[in-house]
Amino acid sequence: MRERLRPGELRRTERSDHGDDAAVHAVHVVDTASYAGMPMEASWEGVGELLRGDAEEAVAAVEELAEETVVDVETAVVEGSPSREIIRYAEGNGCDLVVMGTHGRGGIDRLLLGSVAEKVVRGAAVPVLTVRIDGDVPTEPSVAEAAGRT
Repeated sequence: MRERLRPGELRRTERSDHGDDAAVHAVHVVDTASYAGMPMEASWEGVGELLRGDAEEAVAAVEELAEETVVDVETAVVEGSPSREIIRYAEGNGCDLVVMGTHGRGGIDRLLLGSVAEKVVRGAAVPVLTVRIDGDVPTEPSVAEAAGRT
């Protein structure tokens, strides 16, 4: 399962017609609901710290990839409901486009689990481009090229 950017994805953004003034915002949301219902005996702080640590590693990997490009990359780790926090971040930072991964769940899985991507698509004030992250993802056309065609 692929959940992180590949090195070439930022480089393609750099070469796009819109790359000169563009910035990439890499946001990782720590879903506080995933550990909010744990029994009191469980280490709340330990679980939260573990999830925040994973999130910090994810955005650090994006920062490392960005060092190889001239694309400005801003990273953030926020806590809360993933769909709400992504929408809030996009609105608060003047984002023109949200690009996010989706597992492509359907049927009963989506009904029971919900879909963060679907909630963002329905709730965001800006266009949302979803990219399937399970399995192989074609490398062309790039996200930046696809965004430039719309």
